Amino acid sequence: MSETRRPLIAYLRVSTDRQGKSGLGVAAQRRAIEAFAEANGFELVAEFEEHETGKGADALDRRPKLAAALSTARKAKCPVIVAKLDRLSRDVAFISGLMAQKVPFLVAELGEGVDPFLLHLYAALGEKERAMISDRTRKALAEKKAAGVILGNRTNLPEASAKGASSNRTGADAFARNVLPVIASIRASGIDTNAGIAVELNARRVSTARGGEWTGVQVRRILERAA
Repeated sequence: MSETRRPLIAYLRVSTDRQGKSGLGVAAQRRAIEAFAEANGFELVAEFEEHETGKGADALDRRPKLAAALSTARKAKCPVIVAKLDRLSRDVAFISGLMAQKVPFLVAELGEGVDPFLLHLYAALGEKERAMISDRTRKALAEKKAAGVILGNRTNLPEASAKGASSNRTGADAFARNVLPVIASIRASGIDTNAGIAVELNARRVSTARGGEWTGVQVRRILERAA
């Protein structure tokens, strides 16, 4: 008699500016999740992959793929799994908000059966560590400035400006990739005008890249960027 495996929804997330770094790539996350599922009697029934920049990412309505993973998991009455806790978020408040969604979360690197309280604790410890690192960096820079060291590269301002513009374009492209499948599903339901799509996006609580509400003009821009 074949073994009955439990359903599981995979969620993978990578920041576009850090995609190639060890431990953060989608391929590494997928391998970790697949190994966990195989070892613990789960079957991956769906996968959601989110590409986004770090800026402004820690809000559920800015993560359409995570929202879709939660919705699918509710219907299938099964957990959502991530490779590492920071693939959900690096923010304790955000983790708490996810726990309130009443969808179980599994973290491959922590194993099965981790109490939600421990997920909060791990997130809090990570947040505290980042705050300490940030504080040490700030103090070190202040000491250098007090010693007369000129901080920053003031000779490459045009280059820095160009890099900033490139980063903004990359973030906009990533957001467009995330929201296009949602627009496609709205079109499939029979709504084909930009204004109508905007109304439906707002009804689904999908925010724009800046966290606001959609208009027909913004929908058009997303479609033009995709084209």
